[in-house]
Amino acid sequence: MIDDILKPIHGGTDSGPPPRFDFSTNANALGPDPLALAAVQAADPSHYPDPLYTELHQALAAHHGVRAEQVAVGGGTSELIHRLTRWRYLRGPMLILPPTFSEYARAAQPAELPLLQASSPSEFLRLLPRATLAFLCVPNNPTGEVYGFLEEAAEVAQQHPVTLVLDLAYHPLSQKPPPLPPTAWQLHSPNKAHGLTGVRAGYLLAPVDLTHFRHIAPSWVLGVHGEAMLKATLQQPSLDWLSRTREALWGLRSELAAGLRGLGLEVRESAANFLMVKVGQATPVAQALRARGLRVRDCTGFGLPEWLRLSAQRSEAQAELLGAMEEVLHAQG
Repeated sequence: MIDDILKPIHGGTDSGPPPRFDFSTNANALGPDPLALAAVQAADPSHYPDPLYTELHQALAAHHGVRAEQVAVGGGTSELIHRLTRWRYLRGPMLILPPTFSEYARAAQPAELPLLQASSPSEFLRLLPRATLAFLCVPNNPTGEVYGFLEEAAEVAQQHPVTLVLDLAYHPLSQKPPPLPPTAWQLHSPNKAHGLTGVRAGYLLAPVDLTHFRHIAPSWVLGVHGEAMLKATLQQPSLDWLSRTREALWGLRSELAAGLRGLGLEVRESAANFLMVKVGQATPVAQALRARGLRVRDCTGFGLPEWLRLSAQRSEAQAELLGAMEEVLHAQG
């Protein structure tokens, strides 16, 4: 039972040889952001960072227009999700809206939080008053859905009260991102948008004082490389780079969608840099593509056994994927 709870369940990366093209990751395929990469490479790992991350908290707060005590950094948003489930103020039922990012449910299990799973937005709103902690991914992973009920959910959460956390992993890569209710908590993971997923760094914004929440993290939860990356992604040249590349990614996503539809496949495009494609039995298709050096995200673990999630990649990679996909589907009849 414990092994089932703790085993990795993301399902994207694997322990095999590096693929020639990796469509399983939703990181910015045009990265890494050169400014952020240079900052990471220049970081001096021979000393500890500030244990309180004072300067970093102040910089993030100034960027978002909040007070420094409303910010908490962490070793990636997965670490922050797990820390939220352990915070005594949030001990109670957790609510999610599957299919969605697996780390929410994974964090609830070792924390022994009752898990409520809504089957629709209306059920999410109905169950929300019963929860203590609730997560929504904006846009959602893997479906790419942008929820139109965020304001209503925030109002319900504030009335009861419930801590509603918006996971904004792909929000910076989205076309026409929805407005975010100011009372909701926010998880930010700029390593995806800036193409540096190997640097585990993220942060939480909340409309409350997070000083106590900071102190339940392990000492030096964020290394100097993560600290350097977060600071760099606040700089205007880094933000300009992101703006340029995401527009290119939207075009590549549309190009990939058109190619897949040309193969007669059903496609659901997200508002960000990824899409879903219906291929019948996803697992054997994913395995056959992996054997050809192409890694894709099998959505079976999300409860979607007919679907693959694919990120927008450079045109040459997408052309190779489309050719391999046609071969695999033809071979499987």
